Amino acid sequence: MELAGLSLHPSPTPPPWRRPLSSRSFLSPFSFSLPSFTHHTSTQPLSLCRLNLLSRSKTDIDEEFYKEESENEEDESTSSSKPVSFLSLNNKPDRNLSLLDEYEMEELASTHKSGFVAVLGKPNVGKSTLSNQMVGQKVSIVTDKPQTTRHRILGLCSGDDYQIILYDTPGVIEKEMHKLDSMMMNNVKKAAVDADCVLVVVDARKMPQKIDDLLEGICSLKNKPPTLLVVNKKDLIKPGEIAKRIEWYEKFTDVDDVIPVSAKYGHGVDDVRDWILSKLPFGPAYYPKDIISEHPERFFVGEIVREKIFMQYRNEVPYACQVNVASYKTRSKAKDYIQVEILVEKDSQKMILIGREGKALKALATAARLDIEDFLQKKVFLEVEVKVREKWRQDEKLLKTYGYAGIKVY
Repeated sequence: MELAGLSLHPSPTPPPWRRPLSSRSFLSPFSFSLPSFTHHTSTQPLSLCRLNLLSRSKTDIDEEFYKEESENEEDESTSSSKPVSFLSLNNKPDRNLSLLDEYEMEELASTHKSGFVAVLGKPNVGKSTLSNQMVGQKVSIVTDKPQTTRHRILGLCSGDDYQIILYDTPGVIEKEMHKLDSMMMNNVKKAAVDADCVLVVVDARKMPQKIDDLLEGICSLKNKPPTLLVVNKKDLIKPGEIAKRIEWYEKFTDVDDVIPVSAKYGHGVDDVRDWILSKLPFGPAYYPKDIISEHPERFFVGEIVREKIFMQYRNEVPYACQVNVASYKTRSKAKDYIQVEILVEKDSQKMILIGREGKALKALATAARLDIEDFLQKKVFLEVEVKVREKWRQDEKLLKTYGYAGIKVY
C-alpha cells in the first residue's frame, strides 16, 4: 500500500544554505549557515512549526505526479550499486587531511583548534539532544523512546578559531539481540577509539554508576583520551541531589571533569563546549565552516520519516522498521519527488503501520512530509510504501548497505 502527503501552500524562497557548493558538493548538500552558538532559536525540533496540514488521496496524487514526471528532473535514486563512503565514518581521522582549499587554509589562525569528540552513554540519556544543542541545528532525531539513534551521526560545531566534530552514537546496550545491535555497538567502539576527547552522558535521575558499568564493557577507556562526564537532565531533580551526584562521580569515576547540564534547555552546554576546546589540539578545520554535517539530504529525509515512526507507534514496531529513500528526484518545474520504503519483519507489523483504511500510514506520511518540507525549504511529493523483509535485522550484508558498517548506498 502506498500513500502520499502534499503541501499546497506556496513554495518559499530557497534559503542561502541551498547555494551550490561547486567543488565541495561531494561533502554534503546539507549546508546550513552556522548560527551563533549562543543563539538557540534554530534548535527547535522540525516538528514544532506546523500549520494548515493538508493531504490528498493517492489516486489524485498519482494523476498529478505522472503528469509532471516528464518535466525536467534529476534522479538521485539508489539504482546505482556503488556505495558512497563517508570519509570520517569509515577511517580513523587523519589530522593531516583537510577538505578546505588553500585560500581558506590561509585564513585560519595558527591558534585554530579542531578535533573529534565522541558522545557516549546509555539509551535515552540525552546524547542526541546535547549534540543538537552543540551544533546549533537538529542533526540527530530525538524521541522519548530509547535507542532512537542507530547511526553514528556526525555534526559540526564551528567558530572563528575552532571546529568541533561530534560523533553522536547509538546508546550502549547490555544485551545484543540482533546483528543490527552488534553493528551499532561496533560503531560506538570506533567513535571512542577515533576521538580526541570523549563525553560520557548520564541521566541525573539515575543512581550513579562507574564508567565501565555505564558503558557495559563496550568501550574500554583505560587508555582513554580526555573524558568529561556530562550529568544531563539536571532540571528534573533538586539542586541538592545534583550536587550529591557530582560528588559521587568525581570520587568514584576515572574522568577528568564532571559538568551538570540540561541539554533540553541549553543550560550548561556552553560549559561543555569550553571544556572541549580546552582539550582539543591545534589544527586546521576539516570541513568548510558553513556546513553542519557531512551526511547528504536524503539521509536526513530518511531519519525524519523514522522519527515520525518512533513518535506515532509503540512497542516493537518502531524498532522493527528500516527506512530507505528509494528514489529522490529534483525537478525544476515541479515538486521534488521522494519515494520512501519502510521495511518491517512481519505482516502484522505492516498492518499496524498502515492502520485501518490506511489512516495511520497517511498520518505518518503527512507528518513526515511537513518536516521534510521544513528541512528542505521547498514543496515535495512524498510517497511511502511498506514492505516485509523477514529478519532484516539479522542480515549482515543487507545491514551494510543500510549504513551500519559506515558505508551507505543512497
